[in-house]
Amino acid sequence: MSIREAARRLGRDVKAVHGDVHALLKAGILIKTKSGQIEFPFDAIHVNFVLEAA
Repeated sequence: MSIREAARRLGRDVKAVHGDVHALLKAGILIKTKSGQIEFPFDAIHVNFVLEAA
């Protein structure tokens, strides 16, 4: 689906979703195919992190 459609379904701003997609591409969580499509190539992801007060 397009970034615009994803934003519509999520009820979020297109620019914000665009930024999120590019951050996830940079982190290797999403990949871009040869045809330019964005894919989530996993069945699941386990994330383990700590959030601390600034």
